[in-house]
Amino acid sequence: MKHVVSVSLGSPARDHAVTLRLRGEEVRIERRGVNGDLAAAAALLRTLDGRVDAIGIGGIEFYLPIGPRRYAWRDARPLRQAVRVSKIGDGNGVRALLARRAVAALARHLAAEGLTLAGMPALKTTAVARYALADELDRAGCELTCGDLMFALGLPVPLHGLRSVRTLGRILLPVVTQVPYRWLYTLGDAQLAPPVEKWTGAYARAALIAGDFLQIRAHLPRDLSGKIVLTNTTTAGDVDDLRSRGVRLLVTETPRLEGRTFGANVIEALLLALTDAPLDRLAPAALDALADDLGLRPSVELLQPASAGSARAEPVGETG
Repeated sequence: MKHVVSVSLGSPARDHAVTLRLRGEEVRIERRGVNGDLAAAAALLRTLDGRVDAIGIGGIEFYLPIGPRRYAWRDARPLRQAVRVSKIGDGNGVRALLARRAVAALARHLAAEGLTLAGMPALKTTAVARYALADELDRAGCELTCGDLMFALGLPVPLHGLRSVRTLGRILLPVVTQVPYRWLYTLGDAQLAPPVEKWTGAYARAALIAGDFLQIRAHLPRDLSGKIVLTNTTTAGDVDDLRSRGVRLLVTETPRLEGRTFGANVIEALLLALTDAPLDRLAPAALDALADDLGLRPSVELLQPASAGSARAEPVGETG
């Protein structure tokens, strides 16, 4: 049996474990939260190292890629150094793959409804984080608003277009990535606090809300009627909450496994456990083929009844 464990800086309340059969082999996948404790995360990583096939790092990445540039998080360095034997991934190796497949799945669904992403107003909570998804939405023709200054720094300044994001990254990220990570991102049990409504105008103007789910959730308005949410990981409770707020369509980058979708770091660790080749040496077509072979398709879930004359586009096929 292959064993994959994600060590997350998030809350243990979001922990989950499944056992799958992939390529004729059983694979155990676990998520273990350490409630924002970096020292506990490093200790757990040292304990797991060499005892599991691959490890994912959740809640933080080793670096932020913005186009060809990489900005390394200072607080992530001890976590990377804690693992010497097991394969390890932070999600960066598969983010472009997952973003491309999720946006394509959403585009297919919308096409069956007679709709398109071209010209659709889209809010990306932060684009310097998960830049690949922002890039895919921009390529699809979305009218993109990036909330980096709003959601990360609390400043009421929306960014329009990725050129502004790249400029912001070049100016701020060399400094920002050296400050304590918790200054910028909510960690541990604080992630479970009820949403505090903010930036309601940005949410209201967007037909599509995309980004890290915890950032999206942090300021959710009560009414999201008719909205589309494109995100990374959600629990069954998160789905119920989005449904109660009127969200009509939920797209997650990874498949739902026993009620929960796992993060990019888990998918990267899973692929590393099941292949001998480093992911950065696999061509995009080879990565796509491997994901297809394993059934790792994005999840497309219609949360509200289809309106009259609206087609329901392959929800079963996309969830894999």
